[in-house]
Amino acid sequence: MRRFLQRLRVGLREEDGPTSVEYAIMVAAIILACVATLGMLGTSVNARFEEYSTALEG
Repeated sequence: MRRFLQRLRVGLREEDGPTSVEYAIMVAAIILACVATLGMLGTSVNARFEEYSTALEG
């Protein structure tokens, strides 16, 4: 238990741990933005293909 507390204290003093968490949050936000953008873009492209398909049939 004592070693765990010592490692915890050292980890809290070092800046590597919080920095990696910040990068992970930033990457997650970028991925979320990409997924949302692709979702909206996919809907728009699908609607356009449906429009062209209908125009070619009629």
